[in-house]
Amino acid sequence: MTGDALVVAEHRRGELRDVSHEAVTAGRELADARGGDLHVAVIGGDVDRFAEELDREGVDAIHAVENGEEFDHNAYQAAVAALVERLDPGAVVTPNSVNGLDYAPALAEDLGWPLVTDAIGVAYDDGLAVTREMYGSKVETTLSVAGDRFVLTVRGGEWPPAEGVGDATVESIEVDLPESGARVRGFEEVGGGDVDIADADVLVSVGRGIGEEENLELIQELADALGATVSASRPIVDNGWLPKNRQVGQSGKVVTPDVYIAIGISGAVQHVAGMKGSDTIVAINADPNAPIFDIADYGVVGDLFEVVPALIDEFASE
Repeated sequence: MTGDALVVAEHRRGELRDVSHEAVTAGRELADARGGDLHVAVIGGDVDRFAEELDREGVDAIHAVENGEEFDHNAYQAAVAALVERLDPGAVVTPNSVNGLDYAPALAEDLGWPLVTDAIGVAYDDGLAVTREMYGSKVETTLSVAGDRFVLTVRGGEWPPAEGVGDATVESIEVDLPESGARVRGFEEVGGGDVDIADADVLVSVGRGIGEEENLELIQELADALGATVSASRPIVDNGWLPKNRQVGQSGKVVTPDVYIAIGISGAVQHVAGMKGSDTIVAINADPNAPIFDIADYGVVGDLFEVVPALIDEFASE
């Protein structure tokens, strides 16, 4: 049915990515607004386990397509196209990720449907309205999409993950997939290291206010006291003080930890775009007018070299 939505889940290295559950929430919004059902597709990997994890409230049906362990452009494009033909949804929703942006444009071209990428909000009345950010996240725009059918990619961290226990119908789908000359040969973390800040529950993030590289030891000491992971804004990474895989922001990673502690970070829109979905934001900055305080749940105006040692003393004694 035209009102139905098909969400394509994403997994990596044997685990569903958080953005899959967020995309389910976005897909449910669209399906509800259009009076349709929500279908979720999982392609490749441990499809039975993934289907069980994706069975959340609001999901009407889950469709599993077995194909290897990792992402393959040709397989995803063919599998989603086959599901569209079978289910006749009016919307296909994918994460705005490296994988999603790999096949979504080709899928939209083959279907002859409009493609809107990097959505941070959607609404549907007489037609689809998509909220996006432009000019380095300095401006929000609303795009109206003509027609009833479209392909949409959604930014991670903008929708809450789908929760609850569902009772979706789960079916295994046989799809004639093309042979592909591409294979995943391995994974390498950007900038090296084995830390994925996107998985951290607590992040202690540092910006240019730290002054000198040797002062990072103080930040690491606080992180150790909290059992947290250290991340950073772009200037720290550009200076080579921390590797690229620790960068939060529009040109880094989108993170949604339980607690995000921003130390010496002014709050430029590019950085905020990567962490505004955190459950609780704590900001420490000497400038009372720093933009980071506009989104912080708790703010401390003060010298970080006085505030951070006091926090270390407090938490190290517990």
